[in-house]
Amino acid sequence: MSDIKLACNIAEQVKAICDTYDNQPGELIHILHEAQHLQGYLPEEMQRIIARKLNIPVSKVYGVVSFYTFFTMTPKGKHPISVCMGTACYVRGSEKLLEEFRRILGIEVGEITPDGKYSLDCLRCVGACGLAPVVMIGEKVYGRLQPVDVKRIIDELDATR
Repeated sequence: MSDIKLACNIAEQVKAICDTYDNQPGELIHILHEAQHLQGYLPEEMQRIIARKLNIPVSKVYGVVSFYTFFTMTPKGKHPISVCMGTACYVRGSEKLLEEFRRILGIEVGEITPDGKYSLDCLRCVGACGLAPVVMIGEKVYGRLQPVDVKRIIDELDATR
């Protein structure tokens, strides 16, 4: 069992999200999306609160969270980087992009930089195959990238607050 404890205000916000959807089990995916937006991930305690409010087993909540790739149970960096490894992106060099992000950030896939600014992941398809290779950073899609572009992107993100 997880030792992570949610802040009281986050727990109350999760309960309020459930209430907004009248605690309907059929709204689980919508509720999970909004709950994940609060912290950037769905820790065990948050899943338990949602299960309790919707009167469904925690295993059902966990099953949905672990099935869909847009849900995560681990914290992400301020700038979560996801390199698409779908067929079109892979053929057009996404593996080289991933290697360049790893080299510049000094982290492996699934890790967060020590300052918490960046996390690095892979995903299977963004649905923007015409822009391959594609990288998502937060909600922004970067297309037609080359490894040489990675340093510029990181520098631009470092310049933002």
